[in-house]
Amino acid sequence: MQATTLVPRTADLFNQGLELKTGAALLRFGAARQHPADRISWTGHGAVAWLDGVRGHMWSVGEPDAAAGLVLRAALGRPDEVREFTGPRGTEALAGRLLPVTDVVEWVFRWTLEEPPVQRAEERVVVLDESHHDELLAFLNIHSPAHSTGPGSADVSLWAGIRDPDGRLVACGAMSSLRDSGAPLMASVATDAAQRGQGLGAALTSWLTRYAVRRYGFCTLWQLADNAPAERLYTRLGFRNEDPCVSARFAAA
Repeated sequence: MQATTLVPRTADLFNQGLELKTGAALLRFGAARQHPADRISWTGHGAVAWLDGVRGHMWSVGEPDAAAGLVLRAALGRPDEVREFTGPRGTEALAGRLLPVTDVVEWVFRWTLEEPPVQRAEERVVVLDESHHDELLAFLNIHSPAHSTGPGSADVSLWAGIRDPDGRLVACGAMSSLRDSGAPLMASVATDAAQRGQGLGAALTSWLTRYAVRRYGFCTLWQLADNAPAERLYTRLGFRNEDPCVSARFAAA
């Protein structure tokens, strides 16, 4: 393993064959895109890892054993800076042999380069601005308390929603960005439970995907691994499913 103060060149990473391994899309849309010149990263043995210093979060791509080795090297070498990590499925168990981990969540990183088929009710989607932030926050707190991003977040470039005939918000979602690269990331899509089954979530997801593809050329999202309805929807809308990931925190000593 070799530590460096620069993220390896994209060509160097792909010369290792990482484009054929788990997490290749996360690498292409993350470290291989725009990044600070002083980002700290680790490479070796068919894996790469890089540090989001603001969050204390390690991102790792490659085979689980190699990725876990890089995560552990970073955590042991920089214990005050590395607090959590994301890596290919299995990284948490391997890292946990040496350091205790907690708050394990399994995810899938998904992406598409194509506009999805137009969905029923998509014409009802409207753009929401700062004057709607209080309304959005109240809606998310009720219908999606664990939402990944909220109104006013610096990572969000757009909020969109759907209203019922009385003007009441019944669905919402955001176009955010991957923190480490700025790549477009759909986030905090939520639907009023009483309105489910009408295709509102599909309409909003399709609209946001179309917006991102037209503006940036692609769209990405994170999906909880055990969310079967979301799995079916994202597959139907053309999102690739190639990057099973896991996130966890290092438990306090």
